[in-house]
Amino acid sequence: MSNTTDLNDKQIQILHVAEMLFADKGFDGTSIRTIAKEAKINIAMVSYYFGSKERLLESLILYRTKNLKESIGSLVTDDSPPLEKINKLITIYIHQINANKGIYRILHFEIASKKRDLNLKAFTELRRGNLKTLALIVEEGQKQGVFQKDIAVDLMTPTILGTFFHFHMNKDYFVDLLNLNTDELYDNYILTNLTKHIQQTIKALLIYEN
Repeated sequence: MSNTTDLNDKQIQILHVAEMLFADKGFDGTSIRTIAKEAKINIAMVSYYFGSKERLLESLILYRTKNLKESIGSLVTDDSPPLEKINKLITIYIHQINANKGIYRILHFEIASKKRDLNLKAFTELRRGNLKTLALIVEEGQKQGVFQKDIAVDLMTPTILGTFFHFHMNKDYFVDLLNLNTDELYDNYILTNLTKHIQQTIKALLIYEN
């Protein structure tokens, strides 16, 4: 798998084209030949850089999730109060996933279907790293006496992401229900109203009841 820190311009171009095609036609519906044609390169170059379509998908996943790892990891040394850190973490998650809906939809389908043998060890490590950061923030809040002691940290990320994906997977319903008739209105609702709702939900799980 290509190291995402050492990608050249041509490899990044291939990843962008592959992402667009995977999101539009699905992984199985996209061939290496089609990717090469859309990227305007020789088909052999795709194989040279990535080896196979599966390895290309692995590289794409790491490429698109690299910024998420860095952004969430930086919260450990952030000077903000624990609850504000949690709100920042939620905002980072929602902004990142909303901006890359295509690859996250592909990723969750691949993980759920197990149709092929993908080496997602690096992605699993990324998820564990993000969970560790979240746990450290929760622990900090508990030590300060602002967060409850009995918190299922492992279930916080599914609560955050599950709310987003439920909203997105039912886009037509919510567009009609909330009159989100343009992409701009839809995205703005996610980045403001939905994000705030998720923050309030997580706050209710963390803070002591009065």
